[in-house]
Amino acid sequence: MTTPYPDTHRDAALLGGALEADTIANMYLTFDIGSEEYGVAIADVIEIVGIQRIMPIPDLPVYLKGVINLRGKVIPLMDIRLRFRMDERAYDDRTVIIVMEVDDAPIGLIVDGVREVREIPDSQIDSNAQFAKSSTKQVIAGLGRIDDSVVVLLNPTVLVSDDDIRLMQEKADA
Repeated sequence: MTTPYPDTHRDAALLGGALEADTIANMYLTFDIGSEEYGVAIADVIEIVGIQRIMPIPDLPVYLKGVINLRGKVIPLMDIRLRFRMDERAYDDRTVIIVMEVDDAPIGLIVDGVREVREIPDSQIDSNAQFAKSSTKQVIAGLGRIDDSVVVLLNPTVLVSDDDIRLMQEKADA
């Protein structure tokens, strides 16, 4: 299977400009889920890899797809579509895995496709306060306004709960 990102050199090219900046505080890796644009802080991203063979792990929630072996390291995977209760979609040559570090644990987020690294200043981010139903933390960190579009910025520590990480590590170690 051919992926749009055949090697890790592409990762460096995509992320390199952002990482060389004086600050990456306002830099976000944007990606597609369906027709919507989402983003995560570039500081949390380790690398981006094409979709590959996923080893399923039994007795996990449906959105936790299993694990991959990435250069000798086991990486648990979460399908963001399924995490957001969207319809499942067959993986294709645009589907990628965004490998992130969340609470000192690696996790791969399966997304429909990567867009770009974008700078979104704090002044262009609306907080998620209007979505909060209670004092609990929200998956949405904010809404980034860029020209006429909106990027849904995600909070990875809420997106990937401690229970999800622990459950996947236990199942992978078993």
